[in-house]
Amino acid sequence: MTIINFMSNLAMPLVILMIALYGIIEKNTVFDDFIEGAKEGLEIVFSILPTLVGLFVAIGALRHSGILDMMIRLIMPFLNMVHFPSEIMPLAMIRPISGSGSIAVAIDIMKNYGVDSTIGKIASTIMGSTETTLYTIAVYTSCVKITKTRYILLAALTADIVGMLVSVGICRIMS
Repeated sequence: MTIINFMSNLAMPLVILMIALYGIIEKNTVFDDFIEGAKEGLEIVFSILPTLVGLFVAIGALRHSGILDMMIRLIMPFLNMVHFPSEIMPLAMIRPISGSGSIAVAIDIMKNYGVDSTIGKIASTIMGSTETTLYTIAVYTSCVKITKTRYILLAALTADIVGMLVSVGICRIMS
């Protein structure tokens, strides 16, 4: 574990050093390029902020209305059978529908349970191993004019479910 920790602590400084060295070799103004990129990054943050606030409010309203809790209670026997934590279910339900919404739910989960908790690790792993299925199918199939998406949807949602179940299993093993 110490080697992995050492390598992960070293990764970012090495990437920054490599970028700076490449810029110097190519005779670019590295610091000026960095400042320009930071300005663009802040502009993006400020443009996204109202959307994120709106999503946090909408997801909070959905969760506090009791609709998600009612749905989770209905499938609780199955969740217990496969040892799937019910705390993750709001993320599991929203992830295939909305990327931004699932980010809001994942942040909420991490605020409530902590990023280093098993629940926080499961949420992070699910975010990395699943896709916003409905959005992706809509975009890609409309680009190539595919209208019959029943089997695509079935395969993609199956992959999402497998990704979520494997995420839970691996995070429980690693904890």
